Amino acid sequence: MLGAVVLFTSANGCVKELSHLGTCQLVFLRSTVSLLLCVAFLRWRGIPVLGYNRTWLVVRGLAGMVALAGFFHTLRHIPLASATVIQYCSPVFTVVLALMFLKERVHKAQWLFLGLALVGIVMVKGFDPRVTWGMWGLGMTSACFSAVAYLATMKCRDSDHPVGVVVWFHMLAVPIMGLLSVGDWVPMVGTDWVLALAIGVLSIVAQVMMTVALHNEDAGTVMPFKYLGAVLALIVGWWGYGEHMSMVSLVGMALVVASIVANTVLKARIKGLPAA
Repeated sequence: MLGAVVLFTSANGCVKELSHLGTCQLVFLRSTVSLLLCVAFLRWRGIPVLGYNRTWLVVRGLAGMVALAGFFHTLRHIPLASATVIQYCSPVFTVVLALMFLKERVHKAQWLFLGLALVGIVMVKGFDPRVTWGMWGLGMTSACFSAVAYLATMKCRDSDHPVGVVVWFHMLAVPIMGLLSVGDWVPMVGTDWVLALAIGVLSIVAQVMMTVALHNEDAGTVMPFKYLGAVLALIVGWWGYGEHMSMVSLVGMALVVASIVANTVLKARIKGLPAA
């Protein structure tokens, strides 16, 4: 999980370096690389590329595409740490959707933690003039669509291979984002192509590493390490781009990370309790 966090942060740093490219172009380039790798893996393993639970696979693909486009756009226009932390609000929406569609029970303490996470998100926006309400809203929308993608993934976990779930996102993103980027395509130089390739490779390897971690260890043990990504994003943003944060914004970020970690651990412990 720590390796996945480092790779995801590195991929986001590459996106920041390519801020001069359009959002749709960035998603298209990232998805093209990942699609080739995913299809090669599925064919190697003899797994049907189109999968089985296709209704939810399409939902997963579309929601993931919108979520990634929104996240990439915020990465281009606001501090790296702020964009990352706002994206971490997705577990709040995931809990709500799981309650509605999967009939999962939610502990009272979980609502407290999720409420504190939302307070932290508002603090990040309210005290950082670089985060406009438009970018803040887009980040929250991206987090919401990420939650829909997580819900669809849970719907497919008994029918499809994890890579078979991910590949639908790329199969939809490549043609759709390719068409949307045609009229706004920015010519790329050598280093741009290297960074674009790095985004796709780093992201897919990080996704595999995170999946392996979740398959081999309890979620409550490994998931909290994911949120160290906020700390890494803060360091990279400060060191690489001079993105200094106010004390209130830092407190808000810490509140978000602490609340989501507490919610993750609590949920894992509740699942581990014997039935009454």
